[in-house]
Amino acid sequence: MQAKKRYLILFSAGACLILLFCFGGIQVPLSRRGPNRRDDRSLSGYHPGARWRRFQGPMQSFSSWERDWSDDHDGHISPRQKRDANSGVNSGKRCRMDSCFDFSLCERKGFKVYVYPQQKGEKMSESYQNILSSIEGSRFFTPDPGQACLFVLSLDTLDRDQLSPQYVHNLKAKVQSLPLWNGGKNHIIFNLYSGTWPDYTEDLGFDIGLAMLAKASISTENFRPNFDVSIPLFSKDHPRTGGERGYLKHNTIPPYRKYMLVFKGKRYLTGIGSDTRNALYHVHNSEDVVLLTTCKHGKDWQKHKDARCDKDNAEYDKYDYREMLYNSTFCLVPRGRRLGSFRFLEALQAACVPVMLSNGWELPFSEIIDWNTAAVIGDERLLLQIPSTVRCIHQDKILSLRQQTQFLWEAYFNSVEKIVLTTLEIIQDRVLQHTSRSNLMWNSLPGGLFTLPQYSTYLRDFPFYYAKLGIKPYSKFTAIIHVVTPLISQSQPVMKLLVAVAKSQYCAQVIVLWNCDKPLPAKHRWPATSVPVIVIEGESKVISSRFLPYDTIPTDAVLSLDEDTVLSTTEVDFAFTVWQSFPERIVGYPARSHFWDSNKERWGYTSKWTNDYSMVLTGAAIYHKYYHYLYTTYLPASLKTMVDQMSNCEDILMNFLVSSVSKLPPIKVTQKKQYKETMMGQSSRASRWADPDHFAQRQTCMNKFASWFGTMPLVHSQMRLDPVLFKDQVSILRKKYRDIERL
Repeated sequence: MQAKKRYLILFSAGACLILLFCFGGIQVPLSRRGPNRRDDRSLSGYHPGARWRRFQGPMQSFSSWERDWSDDHDGHISPRQKRDANSGVNSGKRCRMDSCFDFSLCERKGFKVYVYPQQKGEKMSESYQNILSSIEGSRFFTPDPGQACLFVLSLDTLDRDQLSPQYVHNLKAKVQSLPLWNGGKNHIIFNLYSGTWPDYTEDLGFDIGLAMLAKASISTENFRPNFDVSIPLFSKDHPRTGGERGYLKHNTIPPYRKYMLVFKGKRYLTGIGSDTRNALYHVHNSEDVVLLTTCKHGKDWQKHKDARCDKDNAEYDKYDYREMLYNSTFCLVPRGRRLGSFRFLEALQAACVPVMLSNGWELPFSEIIDWNTAAVIGDERLLLQIPSTVRCIHQDKILSLRQQTQFLWEAYFNSVEKIVLTTLEIIQDRVLQHTSRSNLMWNSLPGGLFTLPQYSTYLRDFPFYYAKLGIKPYSKFTAIIHVVTPLISQSQPVMKLLVAVAKSQYCAQVIVLWNCDKPLPAKHRWPATSVPVIVIEGESKVISSRFLPYDTIPTDAVLSLDEDTVLSTTEVDFAFTVWQSFPERIVGYPARSHFWDSNKERWGYTSKWTNDYSMVLTGAAIYHKYYHYLYTTYLPASLKTMVDQMSNCEDILMNFLVSSVSKLPPIKVTQKKQYKETMMGQSSRASRWADPDHFAQRQTCMNKFASWFGTMPLVHSQMRLDPVLFKDQVSILRKKYRDIERL
């Protein structure tokens, strides 16, 4: 019993000591506190034993608490954080959209971007000029800063390497003096190169404040999620617009090439970025794994050469880089002096699956792109395992990765314009979150730049996702007949056309677009039909009004018709059934083609009946109504104004747009042989088709459009779709579209 009492007393005493310690009754000095903590007791509000602040007035905001906490806990801040705080370079390091962006500026005119006017005497690199030109040529640009939501500097911030001839001096003072700077709020700064020898830090040399950063080679440590944008490192020769197509022309099964894994580049003997490249020779086998490096770069490379340099240089010169790139399944993309590398975009274009070896690199556009579907993300510390890792990837996966590299290259990376527009679209999605794109829109054809969420946020409203969703387009169409001549008699072609179209089992309604200078005819002048006929007076009587996104179009499909088109009900039905299988394309009857005139060094236009075509004219064609929205909002006003002034080429421009989006040719369907002659014989258009100026204008349009798109998007095709049993020697009663053969 005595022993039990002693144990109980000891236990009680121990419990009391613990309670006293927990509630501050006993002060235990902490040796880890620095000397700057000695005067803590003299701070206002401090008294022994108190663990909480005494509030002298109203409660402080969270931001004030954050600053006070940081001041009171210097002992827990890393040396890097202290340097950043002292230099002021990362004063906005904690920035996010909700704390460092003024959304109210975007509520007035939507998402508009203002570019500061260039200051006299300020030098600007060609790459930065291309960035600014891309913004100024986009639908986001506004010359009025009062309407802007986002601001872009005219001061060149791309190259912040102090040893570079493109380096802009005194940038800090120049930026701070800008009248609209406002601490960097609602600004975006583009940068490709930061830091200099020997450590190549990510310091831009001036305080970016609250500005967003669109930066190449940015690390995950310094990247501010959903605020900054990681962009790819691109060369000064990267095209401003258009850009080359990917090099994958056809798929090979199995998808293996001559080499399994390749790399050819510089080897750094000392300094940052040298470790990985110095170790590549361990996995090089001169057969299917060819990893080549050279020491021969820089002015004094011979002073630093090691025992392997001569052998490496000799091996390096044996191989052609382009030949390796196009004939390899995987391409190694190790870090250079900075995290990013030109090899990244080169591999994407060549359909060579990138194998990333750059720990800590925030991959380009990582906010929207799922890089696991297009690249292999490796680890620099596991270099020796890379060959065995890529050999284990199944051929189905390789094929999928390769196809995705081509999609991403052409959708977001093959020109400066696409890199810039992707950056702006990402920011717009953050600002207008209720109309932002889904992951599927960004990572599948045609990509986020062509699926505008302002049109709809539902996948089924676009012509690109029916197969993925397992659905079909709405089984009706809306016919739009473009009328430019007055209604004189009931025997005019437009009256016959209206009746024939309205009889189609798939017709939901007919819209007559009245672009004639004469007043609208009375309602009783139009024929009676089983479907509604809506007459709309064209906006400003311009030809582009036929492609406006009218609210009165309830169907997915639009049947676009000229007033002098001659089509039967059977032909309309067949064309619509074909379109239902190809909703992302133009499907129709009158076909035209383009060609390259090597003598005149320009694009040519031909209406000759040949064995291939690249356009289907919208005088008798079916397409998805989304293209009306794209035509109106995506295309620049300059092209539409040119079309309206000439009253010509609107059909060519629509073909350019649809082929640019789909990367596919239109589809021509069966028509009667006399179609062309019938068209030529109509009085309303005879002068137009026979006029040589009309044809010359269309030649000019071809080259103007190709210049704006930066490339020729039209694709040739030799396919024509006929009804099953068309012209077959069987009973006419067995044929579904038998009337087509009688015409």
